[in-house]
Amino acid sequence: MKKLLFIYGLIGLTALSCSKDEVPEEINEEELITTVEVALSSAEGNVTLAYRDLDADGPQPPTISVSGPLKSGVRYVGAITFLNESESPAEDITEEVKEEGLEHQFFYTIGTGLDVTTAYSNLDSEGNPLGTEFTLTAGAVSSGTLTFTLRHEPNKPNTGLSDADGETDIEVAFDIEVVELG
Repeated sequence: MKKLLFIYGLIGLTALSCSKDEVPEEINEEELITTVEVALSSAEGNVTLAYRDLDADGPQPPTISVSGPLKSGVRYVGAITFLNESESPAEDITEEVKEEGLEHQFFYTIGTGLDVTTAYSNLDSEGNPLGTEFTLTAGAVSSGTLTFTLRHEPNKPNTGLSDADGETDIEVAFDIEVVELG
């Protein structure tokens, strides 16, 4: 009987020591982004760019809208908001992206023919661009696409999207028009 108790005791200690060594791996699942809103504000007026895809990879196409044209020569202050509207109430994912700034970066790709420039306004904790806040300056009368790409775990620092690597969380292209101020 003493031998059995001794054996059971050893088995119990072995089981306890194994469970102490096995630390559960933290799982940080990527959030579902169903909605991207880009607010462009200036003294000359505001423009909103909106992307909404409530069924994500489902059969329904996303809706993409631009509230109006940009004005030539105007500098806009931009802010990007991310939502998961598949939940009720909708989950605002913007703060999580900012908190995990070292693991994210937004890129702005200006299509052929569009005369605008962009600049980062916010940085991650190591001083690298994050890009949920930015400025956009509209140049000459023009039109083309402006694409916003959110990368997860990009190489930082980088010289742009071409050497950032990482995974694309979301990429949205908006048709933009720049018109004369007046």
